Amino acid sequence: MTYDHGEPHDQGLLDVGQGNRVHWEVSGNPDGLPALLVHGGPGAGSNPRSREFFDPDRYRLVSFDQRGCGRSEPHAADPDTDMRHNTTHHLIADVELLREHLGIDRWLVAGGSWGSTLALAYAERNPHRVRAMVLSGATNARRADFEWITGGVGRFFPEALARFRAGAPDLAPDDTNVAAAYSRLMEDPDQAVRDKAIRDWTTWEDTVVSLEPNGDPQAYSGRPPRNLAAMVRTVTHYWGNHAWLEEDEILRDAHKLRGIPGTILHGRHDLGGPVSVAWELVHAWPDAELVVVEDSGHTGSAEFFRRKREILDRYAELSPR
Repeated sequence: MTYDHGEPHDQGLLDVGQGNRVHWEVSGNPDGLPALLVHGGPGAGSNPRSREFFDPDRYRLVSFDQRGCGRSEPHAADPDTDMRHNTTHHLIADVELLREHLGIDRWLVAGGSWGSTLALAYAERNPHRVRAMVLSGATNARRADFEWITGGVGRFFPEALARFRAGAPDLAPDDTNVAAAYSRLMEDPDQAVRDKAIRDWTTWEDTVVSLEPNGDPQAYSGRPPRNLAAMVRTVTHYWGNHAWLEEDEILRDAHKLRGIPGTILHGRHDLGGPVSVAWELVHAWPDAELVVVEDSGHTGSAEFFRRKREILDRYAELSPR
């Protein structure tokens, strides 16, 4: 069973500064528990299907497209779009502007993959604005995490890793910041160079999830071309700069989440973000629980989605105020 939110009952473009306008929409019960849905990527854009886990009778659900993707403006697929004002710090500020714009005092914050990182960074800086958190495929944005997903996990796929690294000709043999090398390719004025970088990057991301028992062989490369260009440009921009977060910042500041109940849902077969990442997080966050789904990887499974709906149904029992 999933929930049908229908068309949003409110939406718009919020001017967040530096020439950026962030698209947002609200669905569900206007008097329900406010909840913010934070999409992954970075740069993947919001997905209407992600709303299906939130009971529209009990949630006032807010979703938005982060800078440069989805229906936000300008779009990162446009090579003329300036990425200098697209950082984690800008996105955290955008979330606060959106909360204020909608007149919400506190909300439940939910996010998966990169969305969990942004949700955590936001909550650690604004704990008094967060009622609860539901995260999936959690990531902690440490250098070791970025180096694992762009290199370390290659011990399972050595041939694919060699091709992936070869796709960035200026990458030195001992350079572990593969994302930064691909980010430079995504800023190349030659469209053919950018297109090849998109293909090589998404081929690697598809490879990382290829062993999942319920995985999609085109989980990344199957997206529409414009969305794909924005995602690759944005994700390499963020990963190449270690998301502009201090090393171990998420874990170091997890104590600030004390008093905020949270659930982290994680697939046992998640190779790109091993379950040990979530394990460390729940041991640093006093009020969090970890739910491991045995047949799931990073992209989920029927059981993963069933548990996610159950968890969000449980949190829906919180008072809307």
